[in-house]
Amino acid sequence: MNYNFTAYLIYLPIVIALTWYVAFTLFRNARVFMMDIFNGRSEIALATNKLFETGFYLLNLGFALLIMEIAGDLTDGRTLLEVLSAKIGGFAIYLGVMLFLNLYLFFRGKRVARERRTHKPLPPAPLY
Repeated sequence: MNYNFTAYLIYLPIVIALTWYVAFTLFRNARVFMMDIFNGRSEIALATNKLFETGFYLLNLGFALLIMEIAGDLTDGRTLLEVLSAKIGGFAIYLGVMLFLNLYLFFRGKRVARERRTHKPLPPAPLY
């Protein structure tokens, strides 16, 4: 018996659910950062957050589909579990890296916005 098709049936829902959970959690909480970055202008903050979320889904689901291929025939349950754990574990690590990359970008944006708010322009130089 060949378990390759079964592996795909298990792999796809898990990576889709993992991607959804990470994106949902990240971008629900990112609204606060976006509001701060855009000085409370909710329309642009929420639109930008939604665009980041859409890109996150496209990038991560695209990568999950790209690495989906299983080389060789899976002939028993043990091999099925080992291959799936490597595939899903690798994808989970990738998702974690993407999560921290997004957090870095949010914190960086927040820092830049704070610097812009606290930066006071110098008074004009006197004319002699």
